[in-house]
Amino acid sequence: MSENSPRLVQIGVVGAPHGVRGEARVKTFTEDPTSLSAYGPLAMADGRMLAVTSLRPVKGEMVVVRFKGVDTREAAEALTGAALYAPREALPAPDDDEFYHADLIGLRVETSSGEILGEVAALQNFGADDLVEIRLSGARRTVYLPFSKAVVPVVDVAGGRIVVDPPEGALDEPGKPES
Repeated sequence: MSENSPRLVQIGVVGAPHGVRGEARVKTFTEDPTSLSAYGPLAMADGRMLAVTSLRPVKGEMVVVRFKGVDTREAAEALTGAALYAPREALPAPDDDEFYHADLIGLRVETSSGEILGEVAALQNFGADDLVEIRLSGARRTVYLPFSKAVVPVVDVAGGRIVVDPPEGALDEPGKPES
């Protein structure tokens, strides 16, 4: 993606084909799964664009989608696992205390006393709660902190920073004895 490209946010992933006429199941990451078609053509990681021609809900976060030009089961099968992206600008503004991961990545991370720790590398969820992954300044490693109000009391997207109150020992280097 070039510097002039719009920031893209993953809003879904193509699953298995559905039927024999080119439809595919799509798991959406949007609040309303049926809104997938509202963001215009969707980008794939390889630069191809997919236009949604029809969509119907199935269950939960799943929808069955027909994409323009995808008319066979084999063509739908070739899309299995493809991430779908929309321009950040096409997405609705988040509510208070809600954030798009794409808006947080790259923000400066500092403590309440102003000490700069590094920057947000990613947000992860390994099955429990969300974690903020921080790339530490001057180090080759990252650390994970719970993405909760107690540990991350300030998220200032406009100011380009988050403030953290890490639990004791969370920033210690593994294998190093305490001093």
